[in-house]
Amino acid sequence: MPDVTCMGILVADVIVRPLDEWPERGRLTLVDSIGLRSGGLAHTTGIALAKLGVDTAVVGRVGTDPFGDFLVQALVDHGVRPHVVREPEAPTSTTVAAVASSGERSFIHLIGANGRLTPLDISDDLLHATRIFHLGGCFVLPALDGAPAAGLLRRARQQGCRTSMDLAWDPSGRWMSVLEPCLPHLDFLFGNQDELGHVTDRSDPVEIAGLLRARGVGVVAVKLGEAGAYVDGAGWRGQVPAYAVEVVDTTGAGDAFCGGFLAGVLAGWEIERVTRFANAVGALCVTAVGGTAGVRSREETLRFMDGAAVRGRA
Repeated sequence: MPDVTCMGILVADVIVRPLDEWPERGRLTLVDSIGLRSGGLAHTTGIALAKLGVDTAVVGRVGTDPFGDFLVQALVDHGVRPHVVREPEAPTSTTVAAVASSGERSFIHLIGANGRLTPLDISDDLLHATRIFHLGGCFVLPALDGAPAAGLLRRARQQGCRTSMDLAWDPSGRWMSVLEPCLPHLDFLFGNQDELGHVTDRSDPVEIAGLLRARGVGVVAVKLGEAGAYVDGAGWRGQVPAYAVEVVDTTGAGDAFCGGFLAGVLAGWEIERVTRFANAVGALCVTAVGGTAGVRSREETLRFMDGAAVRGRA
């Protein structure tokens, strides 16, 4: 049975690159490539974990359309156990990701079948068999956000799971009012500095993490992009720098970081080493197009850590 079960956003990513400026209305812009990749916080983290050698399941909803077929098959192809509901009344969630020459991304998103995901889509039996339950996509899961998610996290702990959550951007601006019920039920909380800054009304990663830990979270990981990550919890706190790599596409880097972090936790490592490993997984992710193509095996990632340069250091 799975060591980690990821539940949440499953998305077909249509990746357009490079796109540095949107075309004027009614005009045409040429790009080098338009490709289809699997994505979404739960989907990408699940595949990253599987590529790192972790037995993983993914729970979600997709439509009965070709994009849904594609996402389920991608899980199977990577050895992930799919527990995916095929939704006849909603299309598969889709994102158009416009990737600039710098690797930074802008998104156009259709919630689709993800909007129908509920706590009933995961069984107590699956939770009981899982060591870590990871919920990916807070703020864009309308049938799950807030009190339903808090109840699900509580149920996961009752079934013996450690609990984890990764945030998305909140387009409605609700932030803490949605997240707060979940905080006492989380062993691990991930978010980038911008997202967690809006949640806490703080900008300093130290203050962000401290405030969230005071509200009950066990370990808070603030993803800082090129500056690495700041982590507070489990007897250690500090900022770990990112690895220096040539950036091709930052799509999925934060999700890959989560996968690396949870893999390190399962390995029993100290939190500082866990964070360094997560940074390495995220760094390798951005060296290829798409959310998972650049993710390597655990052994390859550890070898990369041995020889890779760190940003800001000679």
